[in-house]
Amino acid sequence: MGNAELLSIHVHPVKAFRGLAPREAEVEPWGLAGDRRWALVDDGGKVVTQRQQPRLALAAAELLPGGGIVLSAPGMEPLTVPAPAPAPGTTITLELFGEKVEGVPAADAAAHSWCSEYLGVPARLVHMDDPATRRPVDPEYALPGETVSFADGYPLLLTSTASLDALNSLIAEGRHAADGPLPMNRFRPNVVVGGTEAWAEDDWSRIAIGDIAFRVVKMCGRCVVTTTDQSSAVRGKEPLHTLGRHRRFGSNLVFGQNLVPESRGTIRVGDPVRVLDRKTE
Repeated sequence: MGNAELLSIHVHPVKAFRGLAPREAEVEPWGLAGDRRWALVDDGGKVVTQRQQPRLALAAAELLPGGGIVLSAPGMEPLTVPAPAPAPGTTITLELFGEKVEGVPAADAAAHSWCSEYLGVPARLVHMDDPATRRPVDPEYALPGETVSFADGYPLLLTSTASLDALNSLIAEGRHAADGPLPMNRFRPNVVVGGTEAWAEDDWSRIAIGDIAFRVVKMCGRCVVTTTDQSSAVRGKEPLHTLGRHRRFGSNLVFGQNLVPESRGTIRVGDPVRVLDRKTE
């Protein structure tokens, strides 16, 4: 694979909010430390994402020591929200893509008011207090006991710049060329790799980023969120139109690979990326 390396790291403290780009991050069994440990839920208990509310792309959350966050968004005063203290009987049941997951509402009512005001609909801010037990990874792809945060389904998402360049070349040749080129933040990855061939990640089954090994468990099927400009919250046609023509695997339009870490540790921008095993089929 040559000199493949980790180009950037992305942590999203609140699911669907804008991400942070630290130079290093701690890898925990359920994902990067602080990634998607918070989520918004509607008045029916369903997790709210950019699928329903594109303007979540414009909201941000800074991480605080101890798991708290500072919320910010256009037209809103910043609000500090501490992580709720775990206590018996404080969890509520959320629905995330049909799964039932337990979470703890923010203790300060101001957090819920802030989120509701920004979205213009009732919303609550909920914290995943114990990611080691709350939500198992899909057993079809996981080992027993593996868990995940409020991420879509897996602990980490990897993308590569070579594949994005290839996709942007295909978009430029298509009927919605004006939508491109697309930046990587459309795909909301956790780790972005450079120095590979386009689509090389399709063949990986295990990789190492620095000293940490990861299983490459599943291609990432993409949804309407990828059509949302993360700086304006305006939607277009791409990349789904082009993925549908060139990157359709079964019923999924694919970009990126889902990872499960095999150990704890720290990854850093500039770490070498090595392929440990490839798919055999």
